Amino acid sequence: MAIPLKYNFRNLVVRRTTTLMTAFSITLTVAVFVVLMALAEGLRSSLASTGEPLNVLILREGSQSETVSFVSRDTLQVIKYLDGIAKDSKGEPMVSPEVLVLVNMPKRGQAAGSNVTIRGVGPDGPELRPDFKIVAGRYFQTGMREVVVSRRISERFQNCGLGDKLKFAKGYWTVVGIFTAGNSAYNSEIWADVNELAQDFDRQSYSDVVVRATGQAAVARLSDQISNDRRLHLKPQTERAYYESQTSTARPIQAFGIFIAILMAVGASFAAMNTMYAAVARRTKEIGTLRVLGYSRWSIMLSFIIESVLIATLGGIVGCLLALPINLVTTGTTNFATFSELTFNFSATPALLVTGVLFSAAMGFVGGLFPAWRAAHENIVTSLRSI
Repeated sequence: MAIPLKYNFRNLVVRRTTTLMTAFSITLTVAVFVVLMALAEGLRSSLASTGEPLNVLILREGSQSETVSFVSRDTLQVIKYLDGIAKDSKGEPMVSPEVLVLVNMPKRGQAAGSNVTIRGVGPDGPELRPDFKIVAGRYFQTGMREVVVSRRISERFQNCGLGDKLKFAKGYWTVVGIFTAGNSAYNSEIWADVNELAQDFDRQSYSDVVVRATGQAAVARLSDQISNDRRLHLKPQTERAYYESQTSTARPIQAFGIFIAILMAVGASFAAMNTMYAAVARRTKEIGTLRVLGYSRWSIMLSFIIESVLIATLGGIVGCLLALPINLVTTGTTNFATFSELTFNFSATPALLVTGVLFSAAMGFVGGLFPAWRAAHENIVTSLRSI
């Protein structure tokens, strides 16, 4: 027969000092694990959620990112009239020729700077991104040296507030608006008029062209037309697929987080093991009494394992609660595909929190296994003589 669970709960309360000390080591391990994984998840989800399924991004053949691509102005005229492109409210093809440049800008409160993506967009640029929304000020006027800045960039970089003037290329640009773009990578950019930006940076061609297809069948049809036309030498792909390919940026953070968590888990498991060994040493007479009452070795072993798992799970729950305040906190890192600043929010998802608790339970199981085996194999006569 199994030992009642209330026996384990009573022991946790009676020996609350050692219980709390062991749980604390588990708490720190789980908190660090959840924070690092939330960082990687936030970065991954920011890239994976960018792009509309019907948007087709057209790059130069062989280009891996927009920053190293170019599409000639003559080619744009061919692209605009391909079969399968949707029309805007004016009956014109929904096509946005775009220019991307990287500008090193100083961060707020820091001497060091970071590369920020400035995107020149055509008139249909905002309509192609439904999540784009001006939250302060107004949208820039075509033909003017004006920019709109994402709210995250405005908060993290100098001279990016509403009404400020940014200096890059050949002069100053006025910040006339602040925008948000859902949870997408566009939250890490500054937008300007494509022709003004190209002129300021002496660009004779565009970086890429974004078009809206009329449907999923049209996406495939457009891709075939562009890929099979050897005059163009262009590479089409859906906007979402392009940004999903950049999620590899999150992998080093995930690997680092797992590595750190494993190192800390080893230490936490030894802490749990020491606690349970001490518990076995102090409870020799209890173990002997339980054996005399008819409880089997397996029942005693299972009871001690459950007790260790309970301590660790308690620590894991507290660790997850400690990590929760970082959820949705904005941070940034370098996107290694474009070598520019990528801002995003920590994302402590419910699945990640459950993983943290399961991780703590696994540490408790490993830490309690050997002490439980020792408790189950205590000699009955020796145990009773200690009474």
